[in-house]
Amino acid sequence: MEAAQRRAAALVHEVLRGRSLATLLGKAARGGDSDAALVQELAYGSLRWWGRIEALARQLYHKKPPRAEIRCLIGVALYQLLETTAPEFAVVDQAVLAANRAGFPGAKGLVNAVLREFLRTRVPRLAALAGDEVARYSHPAWWIARLKADHPQAWQDILEADNARPPLSLRANRRRCSREDLLAAFLAQGILASPVGESGLILARPQPVATLPGFVQGWFSVQDAGAQLAAPLLGAVSGMRVLDACAAPGGKTTHLLESAQLQLTAVDREPGRLARMHDNLARLGLAAQVRAGDARDPSAWWDGKPYDRILVDAPCTSSGVLRRHPDIKWLRRERDIEELASYQREIATALWPLLAPGGRMLYATCSVFRAENAQSVDTVFSRRPDARRIALNLPGAHEGQLLPAAREAAHNHDGFFYALLEKT
Repeated sequence: MEAAQRRAAALVHEVLRGRSLATLLGKAARGGDSDAALVQELAYGSLRWWGRIEALARQLYHKKPPRAEIRCLIGVALYQLLETTAPEFAVVDQAVLAANRAGFPGAKGLVNAVLREFLRTRVPRLAALAGDEVARYSHPAWWIARLKADHPQAWQDILEADNARPPLSLRANRRRCSREDLLAAFLAQGILASPVGESGLILARPQPVATLPGFVQGWFSVQDAGAQLAAPLLGAVSGMRVLDACAAPGGKTTHLLESAQLQLTAVDREPGRLARMHDNLARLGLAAQVRAGDARDPSAWWDGKPYDRILVDAPCTSSGVLRRHPDIKWLRRERDIEELASYQREIATALWPLLAPGGRMLYATCSVFRAENAQSVDTVFSRRPDARRIALNLPGAHEGQLLPAAREAAHNHDGFFYALLEKT
């Protein structure tokens, strides 16, 4: 446990310095980390509840807070004491050992004193946080205020859903097997799952994807149930020319290709992300024209022929997927919202001329902030005489906005926004 605590604390420290947890964990996995599962659990869990952990830790420091590395180690141990069933004595002893091996003067005694004081005073310490919204919901104060303004009736539900553990959602590759066949293959190995959407499954208990039957054969992809709505909403049929802008790593690209025989071009401005897209296409037995390019500058990659369908999977704050990526709420700053919204509007404006008359564009984000969603769409399209917004029938959605679902919801999905525009 000691090694996992140290590694998780180092990851949390790097996230708080501005680095992505997914990127850091990817590098750790390539390094052959034997404690990878526990390290991931401790890092994700600590960041999920970091607002509460930090508020609690501030009560326990009688002098000025220790250096950041030790704060993160104490935070990981507090997460274990608050949210896991790990034996308390083992958590404390191993954290003290980890502090000693970190080599910072006085760290061993400080960690021991802070954690043992928490165990002695747990109930009043937690009660003292009752009026602190950052501690209660474990989100930055500006984030909470923004949700109150954007979703005055649902902000608390969103915050609570953000802190839930996400389900493992899959999408059957209908070109290689039906959802029923995939479900039968899982059941044959004692893996329970339930249908969701048109071709999705949600596993009763998440497990490593590569160990599931059919993964190597390309029978399925990992994709949230909310993201699986994009391809049906776009409504592409065989023979159409389709553009998937901002496409990497290719979840929606491959879903479109599984749904119909398309002439599909997938564009992303980050060449490094396209390697994963090529891997996904190959595993699923699909083909697309994949290009590196900026969606705001079609002249650099467009062949001049209009598209029947365009998917704008717009870059955003990812505020709708916090249960999968809890580091996002500590990495983002409020100013990022307007910067990303401006970027989104530039993309939609640049791509609209590429759409054929009678064609349709689906604007999508995994955000719950109105500035990135309804406001961006209205800014670009409300005064265009050749744009008509089509009403969407999405259960549980309001004007295209899906909020993160509660754990017991029948359609358990992340937060997404969809707007469908037709060129008249």
